[in-house]
Amino acid sequence: MTFKPSILIFDSGAGGLSVAREIQHLNTDGELIYVADNARFPYGIMKDSELITRVMAVMEKVIALHCPDIVVVACNTASTLALEHLRARFNPLFVGVVPAIKPAAEHSRSGVIGLLATPATVDRQYTQKLLENFAQNQHVFRLGSNLLVRYAEDLLNGLDIPIQPLENEIERLIQADSSGTMDTIVLACTHFPLLLNHFQQLKCSQHIHWIDSGQAIARRVKHLTATLTPHTEHASMQRTHRNRRLRFYYTLANTSRKTQQCYEKHLNPDQNLHAAHQLLDV
Repeated sequence: MTFKPSILIFDSGAGGLSVAREIQHLNTDGELIYVADNARFPYGIMKDSELITRVMAVMEKVIALHCPDIVVVACNTASTLALEHLRARFNPLFVGVVPAIKPAAEHSRSGVIGLLATPATVDRQYTQKLLENFAQNQHVFRLGSNLLVRYAEDLLNGLDIPIQPLENEIERLIQADSSGTMDTIVLACTHFPLLLNHFQQLKCSQHIHWIDSGQAIARRVKHLTATLTPHTEHASMQRTHRNRRLRFYYTLANTSRKTQQCYEKHLNPDQNLHAAHQLLDV
């Protein structure tokens, strides 16, 4: 029987779906578990200590249920704050998400880069360290936007989003560069790739190259799965006969059926996977 790894992807809401989709493209076997802590969305407004405590509680519950082989913390804020705590306490292999500053610096021809993130990520010391390490020779302009996080959630849930306020946010970032030579923007929140089609259609950003961490995370997960066998400490022997290929957990008790359908549509558009939706009581 073929070993089928179990991969768990975790976020406060829909943002991690952008990462999950990239992981699906490179990792076609095994079980995918998506956990949305939507009862506490958005993470960006929580105090650091509160966020760490919450992430640990959610992970303790879902790891006990499924013993995943790999856990992807598909949230920049949660990754920078909780990843070390998670690795110290739990057995699965953990993969975090960080702003794709290094590839953006390598790609930009003008040396002028925009960093689009949540306010929490924009101001975090971890982000500053990445800039110092990988973008010392670039001019980086930052914008923190909770509005775009909300728009991404609304779009994923099948709602129409207003284009003008969205364009205003992108213009604020691009126009911060008085030289007019910004050519690359880092999408440093996993929610923002959900809005990429809208970003690309804006008149103000036709010259912009957009970079996010999704594909890099997917490659990392694929590499890690290749190291796993049913005999490693992270791999469950039961993984050889899983029937359900796609599971969704929500922490918000009244998560609507429409929301569940929208989440599933993003990862199971052809409805060729058996999907299950459950409440995670944390």
